Amino acid sequence: MHFKRIGVIGGGTMGQGIAEMLAAKGLDVLLVEKTPERLDYSYSMIETSLDKQLEKWGITQAEKKLILSRIQKVTHFAELSSCDMVIETIIEDLDAKKKVFEKLDEVCPSHIILASNTSTLSLTELASSTKYPERVIGMHFIHPVSKVDLVEIIRGLKTSDHTFTETKHFVEEITHKKGIMVYESPGFVTTRMITLLINEAMHLLQEGVASAEDIDDAMRIGYNFQHGPLEMADRFGLDSILAALERMFREYGELKYRPSIVLKKMVRAGQLGVKTGEGFFKYDKDGDRI
Repeated sequence: MHFKRIGVIGGGTMGQGIAEMLAAKGLDVLLVEKTPERLDYSYSMIETSLDKQLEKWGITQAEKKLILSRIQKVTHFAELSSCDMVIETIIEDLDAKKKVFEKLDEVCPSHIILASNTSTLSLTELASSTKYPERVIGMHFIHPVSKVDLVEIIRGLKTSDHTFTETKHFVEEITHKKGIMVYESPGFVTTRMITLLINEAMHLLQEGVASAEDIDDAMRIGYNFQHGPLEMADRFGLDSILAALERMFREYGELKYRPSIVLKKMVRAGQLGVKTGEGFFKYDKDGDRI
């Protein structure tokens, strides 16, 4: 399959990152949001991201304009019928995602691959809401999309070999990232492992073993992590970490997935990390640590 035009549904943090990355690779992107206001906001955040790169001499003004020109703002699903692939990146809510796939099934020809960026949900269950479950696959990008060169490719029970082969080609030859195949399992590989590390760091903090700063330094310096586990949680969004742990706790029934009390308290207090300006640490409007 020749990939040239990609639909991205959802203009949140992941949707913005995926749309920007695809446009930077030379693909035409149709970015979909519920309302024109949310669409404008998502587009402005992509522009802000590009401006940051511009300030650091990462791209030129001409490259910025070219990337933005490849992103088309869309509010109607019908326009996605011309895409070669559609990637869904909305919130981690099974019912909401199933509704999206039902709509896509109505407008996208049967040969178009429908991918989900879910990090914990069942691809088999998502695919069950479509007439062609063999074309549904998981494509889990990791934040920040432009900097992490790994994508988990998740097969549902009915995902065809053709869909998997084409998706792996897209990931490795078009986006130039490493694609690893994962059989469906709650949390897959990356989410399952990183949330456990983050949860354990929160237990250490709760028990008073060390401060947040020292816990993060221990892993960042001692094991060469880019960010410590608590700052990672802030950047992923504490509400997203909580939702992932609670889902895996329900699915596996094992105590190791039970969320830390500290995590629950912070989510209840609205301290969700970078997106609210405060989590375990404080951040400015650009997402830099204060």
